[in-house]
Amino acid sequence: MLIKVPKVSSAAESEVTPEAVYLSRRSVLAALAAGSLSGALALPARADERFADVPSPESVPPFLESRLAAVPAVELPSGEEVTPFFDATHYNNFYEFGSSKQDPSRHAGELVTDPWSVEIDGEVARPGRYSLEDLLSQVTLQERIYRLRCVEGWSMVIPWIGFPLAELIRRVEPSGHARYLQFETLVRREQMRGVRSELGLIAWPYIEGLRLDEAMHPLTILAVGMYGRSLPNQNGAPLRLVVPWKYGFKSIKSIIRISFVRDRPATTWQTMAPEEYGFYANVNPAVSHPRWSQARERRLPNSLFKPNVRPTQLFNGYAEEVASLYSGIDLRRDY
Repeated sequence: MLIKVPKVSSAAESEVTPEAVYLSRRSVLAALAAGSLSGALALPARADERFADVPSPESVPPFLESRLAAVPAVELPSGEEVTPFFDATHYNNFYEFGSSKQDPSRHAGELVTDPWSVEIDGEVARPGRYSLEDLLSQVTLQERIYRLRCVEGWSMVIPWIGFPLAELIRRVEPSGHARYLQFETLVRREQMRGVRSELGLIAWPYIEGLRLDEAMHPLTILAVGMYGRSLPNQNGAPLRLVVPWKYGFKSIKSIIRISFVRDRPATTWQTMAPEEYGFYANVNPAVSHPRWSQARERRLPNSLFKPNVRPTQLFNGYAEEVASLYSGIDLRRDY
């Protein structure tokens, strides 16, 4: 199936072969040393060679720039086209900068993202405030090419750069009481004109959440880059969540706090409109939004007037990997 990683149970880390396109450079070299890859195999092309038309960001912390440059590229999926960088960065929902799709690209440049830190608290043995550099110090960045499906009915295909959230979870050592993760987006009124708006669209800060087992799943990543570059501000710089089998609003942007909690978090959209947005928010063509069907989707960059309409896939095409997480749950009722 396109744009996915193999089941974790299918091979040990040291046995993963080139088909597991999300290997890090370290994993590839380890496999070569173990003789499990052909000696003629070359490392994939650097990401910046494939996305040469992507503009370089104006400012990237040196520690992050060097890390991004070292990420091996993965094979682009067949049968799908990666969404052009311009469309992926100029058609966004990020209400902290405004309610139109173009507001984030117009106004997110006002946000200062360096330095950046994330507060980790709750049911963990190692709480504290971690700088972005510290968060990345013990991980190997990988490229993951994922489908992104918005609850509004449009979709993209985006090459992210990040690391499995599970690596951070293991590092901070959650207690046996931790059942959920709650994520919080930055609120900075002087740099976020959407927060200053009198419209009162959202009760800030923006909050999202995952069950612990969802957060630990290998497909769930924390992203710091896309298209071989650092994340643009409008796409959630400098650190965002990416959960590819859920609607896009679950993949919270510009994270400043991760709390390990016992009870299910009261997430923003579910609190605002519980009849429209469930906690799980799994992509499901059989469960319609109250105001529109979710059976089909429009793959950007095609316009509303020339829609590229295709069937929506259960769990956004990642059912084989994640369906077992919801065994015994009625996803029509607990959506």
